[in-house]
Amino acid sequence: MHKSHPRPCLQYYIKRCLGPCVSGLTTDERYAETVRDVRMFLEGRRHDLMKSIEQRMIAAAEQEHFEEAAAYRDLLRTMEDIEERQRIAAAQGDDTDVVGYYAEPPLVAANVFHLRAGRIVDRREFYWEELEAFDPREFVGSLLKQLYLEAEYLPKKIHVPMEFEECQLLEEILSERAGYKVEIFTPQRGSKAAILELVENNAKHSFEQRFRVLKPTSKAIGEGLQSALNLPEESKRIESFDISHIQGTDTVASMVVWENGRMKKGDYRKFIVRGEWGPGGRPRSENDDFASMHEAVLRRYKRLQEEQKPMPSLILIDGGLGQLHAAAQALEQLQIINQPMAAIAKKQEVLYVLGQENEPYVLDRHSPVLHLIQQIRDETHRFAVTFHRQRRAARQTHTALLDIPGIGPRTSQKLLQRYGSVANLRRASLEELSRVVTRKSAQKIIEHYQADQWSSNHSGTQ
Repeated sequence: MHKSHPRPCLQYYIKRCLGPCVSGLTTDERYAETVRDVRMFLEGRRHDLMKSIEQRMIAAAEQEHFEEAAAYRDLLRTMEDIEERQRIAAAQGDDTDVVGYYAEPPLVAANVFHLRAGRIVDRREFYWEELEAFDPREFVGSLLKQLYLEAEYLPKKIHVPMEFEECQLLEEILSERAGYKVEIFTPQRGSKAAILELVENNAKHSFEQRFRVLKPTSKAIGEGLQSALNLPEESKRIESFDISHIQGTDTVASMVVWENGRMKKGDYRKFIVRGEWGPGGRPRSENDDFASMHEAVLRRYKRLQEEQKPMPSLILIDGGLGQLHAAAQALEQLQIINQPMAAIAKKQEVLYVLGQENEPYVLDRHSPVLHLIQQIRDETHRFAVTFHRQRRAARQTHTALLDIPGIGPRTSQKLLQRYGSVANLRRASLEELSRVVTRKSAQKIIEHYQADQWSSNHSGTQ
């Protein structure tokens, strides 16, 4: 005869048992379901088990039983981890990061697996909700810069799903920072390609769970953010800042806006860092990240004061305590007080709230609030990197045009505005160029590139 106990044991409280020995803690149906799951697992029917768990998760979410759906989601991820470890354990190679993504623009999910000695030691997830103009190659390059340009540790190999612009340059920069060769490449076959496919499949699962199963309302997220960061009111508008440069050159800043549950692209702003101010008004160098942040924040909210427009609910800074304090000093300089401001540390995903720096917030990795902060931060970084790339390409093109005899800065600027790149300029005919510059200048440009082409074709010949 079954004997009922008055209270459950420790195994129930640490969620390793359903507590069938205590009346009312579980049901016969729930217990039988768990027994069936265990039997399927021990029989090696893991694919069938994962499919069954996923169906139950979706059903629970549709019935708005979100806590139950989240439990199934976590169980499914545990199963996926087991499958991943088994498939990767036999793979050769160590000290490798594998990057994969799944996109249905404007929604994108990316996964990064860190492999050391053939074993997964960590996995990271990233999400974007507003990438309408989604370019896969640009996205991969931007993501790698976000992940590695300021990382404390760099892997020797990075596997990506496709080649991208500036891949070689990024390899050189990362190798110089690491003190050893860092390679970025796309595996085409064998175990390495299988692992890349696995990561991409995992990114698709992340996409499904993030955007189709457990997506809370924007109001719920806003209230969660207010509660988590102890803000005075629900965040209806967030303005986020980031700095971008490569080795201190072409420094730019970006600001993106999240308002009432969506990214508001019409309010995005770009800043060319001039180096005119530093904290306290002192001169500064262009590659000073703290002072660059100070300058961008100062210019933004000085303009808002002049236009008599309201401040945002929250200012979000991409960086750590140094960037947060630099931004706060800019507001002090403008005599703006009691403005909610927070920074998200790039490496630890820790939130520092201004005035509460001694108690940083570590949000649960599945928290919708963390996902919102990550989404805004990643969009800010993407916008900054894109603007930086445009500035850098324009500077390089401008410099290349000045190498043509007889072409000065003003003519170079005209050509740059019309053609955008040297490649486009090379394809232009004499008649087309003559509509932009004088015929004499157009003839010099044609002759310069014809001579350059002849030199390339005959290099190395006697």
